[in-house]
Amino acid sequence: MANGRHLLDSGSTGNLTVNELLAAYLDFAKDYYRKDGQPTSEYSCIGQAIRFLANAYGHTPADRFGPLALKAVQNMMIQHGLRRRVINHHIERVKRVFKWAVANQIIGPDVYHALQTVSGLRLGRSEAKESDPVRPVADADVDAIMPYVSAQVWAIVELMRLTGMRAGEAVVMRGCDLDVTGRVWTYQPSRHKGEHYGHSRVVELGPRAQAIIKEFVKLDPQAYLFSPKDAERERSVRRRANRKRPLYNDSKRYAREKAQRRPRDFSDHYTVVNLRNAIQRACRAVNAALEEAGKDEFISVWHPHQLRHNFATRIRKEFGLETARVLLGHRSMAVSEIYAEADRAKVVEAIARVGVSKPCLAERSSATVIDGPAFSGQARHPDDIGEEGQAGRADRGTERRTSAVASRPSMARGKSAGIASRLG
Repeated sequence: MANGRHLLDSGSTGNLTVNELLAAYLDFAKDYYRKDGQPTSEYSCIGQAIRFLANAYGHTPADRFGPLALKAVQNMMIQHGLRRRVINHHIERVKRVFKWAVANQIIGPDVYHALQTVSGLRLGRSEAKESDPVRPVADADVDAIMPYVSAQVWAIVELMRLTGMRAGEAVVMRGCDLDVTGRVWTYQPSRHKGEHYGHSRVVELGPRAQAIIKEFVKLDPQAYLFSPKDAERERSVRRRANRKRPLYNDSKRYAREKAQRRPRDFSDHYTVVNLRNAIQRACRAVNAALEEAGKDEFISVWHPHQLRHNFATRIRKEFGLETARVLLGHRSMAVSEIYAEADRAKVVEAIARVGVSKPCLAERSSATVIDGPAFSGQARHPDDIGEEGQAGRADRGTERRTSAVASRPSMARGKSAGIASRLG
């Protein structure tokens, strides 16, 4: 196997401890969960999951680790304060360790099959904390941070609001990934969430998004559009221009101290963590300024993923859930429903209309009974209507169906034109 390890046959696994198994699996995971030469976030999550396992059962023989031990690890995660969904993901990662060991004949299959009987935590059935649902952020809270972030960070924020792209897709935008031939530009990220599944991702860019991108396009098509190096260079220029007095009267002293400083190494592009930190630092700066001004209301400390929910909710409201699914790059409509908040105003309006569209039972009981020889105090039966009445009812039904079918093409064309004009 890789890294000089050898598979163990079933007769030599009795002394293999959980710690030894975890060390072997981490060697495998470090090479497997890698993208562009760097470990992915999943590798870090695996380390967090198996930490609980190693602390409690590290010296236990691997083939004696059973369902009760896994439940004990699950309870440790609950006591540690982890959220329910995080715990379920961690438990699945622990099971994956033993599945890999079985597939490589390091331990017998009975251990993994027994661990499969441990179910994930159910909502309201355990003491585990629940994660707060991600909600859209108020536009006023987004606009408030503009003076407190760099031009690069603000451009990313605006693009996410306009396109619904993920933060990881926005920070790696390059000129070579853009197709600017049409009225609506397209962007194919070099790295995205579903890349390892073989899925493609295309982001449509309308006129407002195009105007933002044009300000950051570089001569080198391989260069990242939004760079922390550019942001720091622009910040230094502003600081120098706003300085009221010279930094040093002695130029030799300034040069000597500058040479002794530890140079700051800025990446050529932002990461999701960099972007989140910059946004939340700006939110706290806004709240500090509001507190200093004696204000009682503050903005929320939001994160960039909420902007994707803003976009999904707006698209669902204006164009429907299917359009939101396509623009968000989801494979399933159910996932889009998580991002796109339902329009509660429409729900209230609908239920209000339902309440007044038909008379209630009390109104029906007090309604005037139809008079006539055939209906004196009795309900109308199809046989009582007569042939002419039934023919008239059938004609009116046919007319309604014909008009509805005839109006469908025009409705579809109008909807497509509306989407193209608003997003293009």
